Amino acid sequence: MAEASTRIRLCSTSDVDWDSAIRVEEGDLILAVFNVNGVFYVTDDLCTHGPGSLSEGYLDGHTIECDFHNGAFDIRTGEVVTPPCMIPIKTYKVVIENENVTIEV
Repeated sequence: MAEASTRIRLCSTSDVDWDSAIRVEEGDLILAVFNVNGVFYVTDDLCTHGPGSLSEGYLDGHTIECDFHNGAFDIRTGEVVTPPCMIPIKTYKVVIENENVTIEV
């Protein structure tokens, strides 16, 4: 039997400028919400390599570069793009509902 998923509202689509990111804290989750050309992606905000905040990093297309050690991740998959990062970041399934960015957990 499949587990039921729960949707969590993070922000409004208008809260995140095009080609940028914001940090959202929701319960125990600290997340980065990205807007790439009007498409939204959500990952954990904390870099897996150090204390960097990915929402404060440099976004280039679908790649976020951490501002701490300049490692980078693909925000679509969480995969590492550039060392020194080695562990992928967690990504979340995004659902847009009535101009709200929600994730399924």
